[in-house]
Amino acid sequence: MDRADNIRVNPEALGNLMNWRARVMEMDGLLPSVDETGGLVWGTLADVDPEAELVFLGMMDDKAHFAPVPPQGSTSPVMPRAWQVMQLLRPDELAIYGGAKSLVDWHARHKFCANCGAPTTLTKGGWQRDCGNCGAQHFPRTDPVTIMLVEHEDKLLLGRQPRFPPKIYSALAGFVEPGETIEEAVAREVWEEAGVRVSNVRYLASQPWPFPSQMMIGCTSVAQSTELTIDKTELDDARWFSREELEDARNAGPQGNETLIFPQKFAIAHRLVTWWLDKGADG
Repeated sequence: MDRADNIRVNPEALGNLMNWRARVMEMDGLLPSVDETGGLVWGTLADVDPEAELVFLGMMDDKAHFAPVPPQGSTSPVMPRAWQVMQLLRPDELAIYGGAKSLVDWHARHKFCANCGAPTTLTKGGWQRDCGNCGAQHFPRTDPVTIMLVEHEDKLLLGRQPRFPPKIYSALAGFVEPGETIEEAVAREVWEEAGVRVSNVRYLASQPWPFPSQMMIGCTSVAQSTELTIDKTELDDARWFSREELEDARNAGPQGNETLIFPQKFAIAHRLVTWWLDKGADG
């Protein structure tokens, strides 16, 4: 998908693309329709409520692509269904949906000005909202979140939140706070959640996460000890896993083994733990 910033800022050019060739993502609120091949389902402008706000996603196959803004934004009942949809979508389609979901969710939750409370209007193809009362401009936000491996003598520390299904453990994670570096956020979150001091924080990879709109910053770190003090307000459990335990869970497939389900492929935790396993004990 070409995000086509030059078209976003040109109302005339964008208007010319809103024709019979344009495609609109079929969505039920914040959830997309998925076909039997794991692809997104696209309709036309004729299928959309004329009063609905539309976000311009970009150009693909020489056609403008849009997504409709739902009546309301994120709610907790959506999450279990969203996880199911994410497992159905192909990786390329999942990336397109993730961007669309973040944008339309933001619009649904920011229809009033944070400065004066007046209604705002969608501008720049949906990449901005303007307040006609005080003139304030509002932009879609992305919140930085660190997600980190914690290593100690060929073991990894993983945790689980109370909302996780049984047997699922993942890398610890937390929001970067104002005034913090990424390295400081990693160290603080691991200490707060598990009572472990870490050092040698290194960046590995990143992933947009549209629930509602985060940038997951994947890192690795080294623990100074294995003693845990778990914050039960944040985690249901945390424990050290050996390389053999993680390899066994990975080889067991999506359902995992008797004690552990390996992180799902659509999550950056899967990539991080896979990287750690593949680099080996001496990597």
